[in-house]
Amino acid sequence: MTLKLLMLAGAMAPTLAFGAARAVERHSDMVVAEAQQTPADADKNKKKPPEKQPKPPVQQQQKPPGQQQTIKPVIQQKPAQLQQQQQQQQMKKLPPPSGNAIPQKPVQMQKPVQQQIPAVQQKPAFDKTKTPVVQTPQKSPVVTKTLHIEAIRGQRQETHEGNRTVFREQDRTIIREGGHTIIRHDDTERFRLGAREVHVERRGSDTMTVIVRPDGSRIITVVDAGGRLLRRTRRLPDGREVILIDNSYRGPGFGFIAGLAAPVVHIPRERYIVDADRADPDLLYETMIAAPIMHVDRRYSLDEIRYTRNLRDWMPSIDLDTITFDTGSWEVTPDQARLLEPIAAAMRRAIARNPDEIYLIEGHTDAVGSDLDNLSLSDRRAESVAEILTQDFGIPPDNLTTQGYGEQFLKIPTQGPERRNRRVTVRRITPLLTGQN
Repeated sequence: MTLKLLMLAGAMAPTLAFGAARAVERHSDMVVAEAQQTPADADKNKKKPPEKQPKPPVQQQQKPPGQQQTIKPVIQQKPAQLQQQQQQQQMKKLPPPSGNAIPQKPVQMQKPVQQQIPAVQQKPAFDKTKTPVVQTPQKSPVVTKTLHIEAIRGQRQETHEGNRTVFREQDRTIIREGGHTIIRHDDTERFRLGAREVHVERRGSDTMTVIVRPDGSRIITVVDAGGRLLRRTRRLPDGREVILIDNSYRGPGFGFIAGLAAPVVHIPRERYIVDADRADPDLLYETMIAAPIMHVDRRYSLDEIRYTRNLRDWMPSIDLDTITFDTGSWEVTPDQARLLEPIAAAMRRAIARNPDEIYLIEGHTDAVGSDLDNLSLSDRRAESVAEILTQDFGIPPDNLTTQGYGEQFLKIPTQGPERRNRRVTVRRITPLLTGQN
């Protein structure tokens, strides 16, 4: 048995030796071939793999070996990326990205877009919070209030009562009789400014209005059926009562004083008719407490003072040249209202000296327009100044009374438009009401 195995091994030895020799020969040929390659051939061999593999290594690893030749996924992804880049470029208006920055730039450019969205949403909310601050209830009456004579003219109604012609407006009455034309109005609305309470009651044909002031005092005004003021008193918190105006004169007509001569003026012109824009505070105060230039022999009614020029001229006056008006208007602009501060300061000082002082605020117009329009316009101008003195500067309304005179007393003698004739005058009338010099 052993002999057979040895004979079989000796027979196979040449075959195994020949195979081993052949393998050595192939290995030697490969070594020689690699040794004989030039550097150019080596570079060519290195470049060939990238040409055959255009896909990124990550994509080749994700694909199974049987699907490596399928290029549809790569073709579908590229247009989607390019389309996304183009949309981002159009939104941001930036030059197209390039190179490896494609996946980074869209992420960086999206951040400011997300930051702008809340800023746009916050703006309307901010505007809404401002709305109630700008549109306050206090400003709406000022905007809607009519301050021009054209609106009043259309409301005027004319009636005839015997030898009188009466023109009625919403809050005023114009009476024309015997060659004279006067205007009357109700002070109740002006007295409501700053009032704590208002009580109105009828007593026969008269109407009594009680205004309770913040300090507890009561201003009691009584008017007749035609709206004519009869009496005004002040009742103090301790019960004392002071007569401010007694208009109980019962003479014929309107109570005009016939035959009263014009006064003789013995004081300098600049102290008799004071221009407010030139006067210093001391001169304004001295005029607010000035005595009559004529001897007052008795007490006069308010109507006598209102409708008799020669009687009013017994008292020095102050022309408010700083306050003028547009044609047809009785509006006092805010910049002009501030110019009333020196007048108000002098008036407060005089009222502190005598709480019962009464000042007549006179309204005037130029000669442009009809007599009725100018009379109504001037009366409203006087009331506007009185309201500002009370509302803005704290002058009690019961220390003021108003009256309009239209174009009767021109400061500048002209029939044309003249701003200096559209003015207001302040005059102390306390000595005329009380009969005390």
